[in-house]
Amino acid sequence: MQPAETYAPTPLGESELRGSATRLTTAQIDVLVRLDGILTLEQLTAGMPPAQRAAFTAVLRELQDQNLIRRVEPDPFTVQWNADVAQLTRAVGQAEVDAGLASLQRAGFFVQIARGRAPARPAGGGRMPVVVVEDDPALARFIATLLTLSGFDVRQAGTRAEVVAQIRRPPIPGLMLLDVVLPDADGFDILQRVRQHPQLKDVPVIMLTGKATREAVLKGMTGGADGYITKPFEPESLLRAIRTVLGVPEPPPGAAWQMQ
Repeated sequence: MQPAETYAPTPLGESELRGSATRLTTAQIDVLVRLDGILTLEQLTAGMPPAQRAAFTAVLRELQDQNLIRRVEPDPFTVQWNADVAQLTRAVGQAEVDAGLASLQRAGFFVQIARGRAPARPAGGGRMPVVVVEDDPALARFIATLLTLSGFDVRQAGTRAEVVAQIRRPPIPGLMLLDVVLPDADGFDILQRVRQHPQLKDVPVIMLTGKATREAVLKGMTGGADGYITKPFEPESLLRAIRTVLGVPEPPPGAAWQMQ
């Protein structure tokens, strides 16, 4: 692999990012999400310490061996883009022009990632409590109805105070669906606090949000989220991600899923 080469996910790699279930490690997701078919390896690793750059390259080879990425022959526009970025970088310095960061912040990234855990079952044999953190009332009602029909005990929250109140209610929630942008809170901050809490740190969390950039996906997954689904989403994609995170097998074809 050469510094001037450009890579992008293969169809198999795209299915790992958009299939609502993946077995990839956090390191592999980190690299796969960054590959946009535009930036070169040199641009993607610019500013990385030598050890991090070596780890990035090692994971890149793993993904290539698994046929999850492919080398891209850049088109004339991409060649000119990279040349312009390189020239601007030399003129004002890398600190002021970070092509990798610009790519990560580019909006419109679509992803549905969920990583499996050990099978989870509600305590006492009742319905599993799920906290849905969503400030859009219509969407919150839709998700609540979908999950209630799927056998969950749904608690809704749209503000920081409501989130605190709902996660403090016994029993401890078995799952959180967490929006990123709330009126008075940041979903990534809530995720961090959940992962630091001694009683909540093992609660599965799926980020369900319109924050659709590579940077946001990486921030969520490296921050401890078990899944990341960008809006808009299909109901079955959400249910498939929940099944993956909770370790619940897929229902037989044509059968409705009920959390037991």
